[in-house]
Amino acid sequence: MPIPTSPDGTVAPAQPSASPRVAIVTGGSRGIGRRTVGRLAADGYAVVVGYAGNRDEAEAAMKEAVTGGVRAIAVRADVADEHAVAALFDAAEAEFGGVDVVVHAAGRARMAPIAELDLAVLDDLHRTNIRGTFVVVQQAARRVRPGGAIVTFSTSVVGLAFPGYGAYSASKGAVEALTLILARELRGRDVTANAVAPGPTATDLFLDGKDEETIARLAAQSPLERLGTPSDIAEVVAFLASPAGHWINGQVVRANGGII
Repeated sequence: MPIPTSPDGTVAPAQPSASPRVAIVTGGSRGIGRRTVGRLAADGYAVVVGYAGNRDEAEAAMKEAVTGGVRAIAVRADVADEHAVAALFDAAEAEFGGVDVVVHAAGRARMAPIAELDLAVLDDLHRTNIRGTFVVVQQAARRVRPGGAIVTFSTSVVGLAFPGYGAYSASKGAVEALTLILARELRGRDVTANAVAPGPTATDLFLDGKDEETIARLAAQSPLERLGTPSDIAEVVAFLASPAGHWINGQVVRANGGII
């Protein structure tokens, strides 16, 4: 399909459609992903909730989305399995006619000093966070329609370099590099690619295994003196996915309340 252009030869912006924009959100059953599903649904998106295993949580996220009058489906997919991810995109296209936004929120986090980390844990972490991101954005790069957006997830720890986060931070550094290169490879497509890098955010994934003292210390690092919330991060994603955020491209947005 030829790329639409303006009279001056530049890529023309996508034209409004009577059909709603369509978003795929991986990791959409919990945490930031689930809040993003709700936020995009509030903006009128038809939403595909991608999930790894917990169908009950995925269906709950889907039901929350449809209360606003939009359409939503839940599709199970291992993000590191290229066939499952292709089927996820196939389901979106079959149900809604296409894909405009892909938010890749699925990921794993395991903390341990580098000297002590089991290499099997490292392999599992990188399979999801690096290979999984590559597989998802590969399909997104092939299928997202003009005027669309791809949003991946990094972490502010890439810059903050907290001890114990070596394997996780390394995997997310790879996500940042992949996303910035993808933005450049999408030249001429009118599709943006950005990474969101949250700081400490009050999700089950973040809070698991941390005592109250540790949580309080991390919350105090921001000049705003609190943890982020899934809603804080979902607002950033919604902006990047929207036409209003379309001039932001090839960036890592550190959404962390000002932690330096």
